[in-house]
Amino acid sequence: MIQHIVIWKLLDEAEGNSAEANFLLMKEKLGSLIGKIPELRSLSVVKNENPDTRNADVALITTFDSLQDLQVYVVHPEHVKVASFVGRVTSGRSAIDFTI
Repeated sequence: MIQHIVIWKLLDEAEGNSAEANFLLMKEKLGSLIGKIPELRSLSVVKNENPDTRNADVALITTFDSLQDLQVYVVHPEHVKVASFVGRVTSGRSAIDFTI
């Protein structure tokens, strides 16, 4: 299985919303992908609780059966739509993919 983790910094304000409001929207929109993309085995969205400003603000943790399934997810129209929103409310994306 492949674990795909993405982390971002939230913009202080974007799309007319505060960072907190955009976190909640990200969590809702990303969570809505479960059941829409069969290759997506698990998904969680978490918010950083450490006040250290060097840390990322949000992490997406997903699981797939294979790297090929991850690639199907990346180009899936539902994911692309959500990723567009996420890109507008965040900065500094980093990701890692590894076998579990």
